[in-house]
Amino acid sequence: MSGWQDCTGRFPWATILPFEGKVPQIHETAFVAPGARIIGDVTLGPEASVWYNCVLRGDIHRIAVGARSNVQDGSVFHVEGPRPDTAGCPTIIGEDCVIGHMAVVHGCTLDDRAFVGMGAVAMDDCRIGEGAMLGAGALLSPGKTIPPREIWVGRPARFLRPQDEAQVDKIRFQSERYCRLAERHLAMLRGEAKA
Repeated sequence: MSGWQDCTGRFPWATILPFEGKVPQIHETAFVAPGARIIGDVTLGPEASVWYNCVLRGDIHRIAVGARSNVQDGSVFHVEGPRPDTAGCPTIIGEDCVIGHMAVVHGCTLDDRAFVGMGAVAMDDCRIGEGAMLGAGALLSPGKTIPPREIWVGRPARFLRPQDEAQVDKIRFQSERYCRLAERHLAMLRGEAKA
């Protein structure tokens, strides 16, 4: 696959480990910050970013983070493995998604331009639709779906209101901002930062 590589050793400030023969695949334009832990069957797309002290553990199923999506500081991604009653739940993140600081995303799917607020929890077999938002601190219970362009908040999360185009544009803006910010952090870490 052109542009993809086994990244072990490419980000010496992060922990990037194979697990049972599965090696994280990180696109050449993706960014992984110091303190991040990426283990096993994990794929990061073009310009995706995983920030300081995040954990993405793809040990019993796979994790995929789409192009230009960002996983902000302290967030945890895991998966649900196969059981007698299910094939399990991978964690699949679409393109241009924003995952806020300290979020927990476990075995669920985020469609393109989905937003998970700071400290929110999205559990097994959930789906957050295109341009939808799970608000800060919210808990999306197992098996729930947030339809496209809706905002859900609370514990447990419930519908608050629809998202308008201006709010979806803010998600796009944040996605782009984090792509540029990742370039600046990478330059700093490599000693190439401009004064």
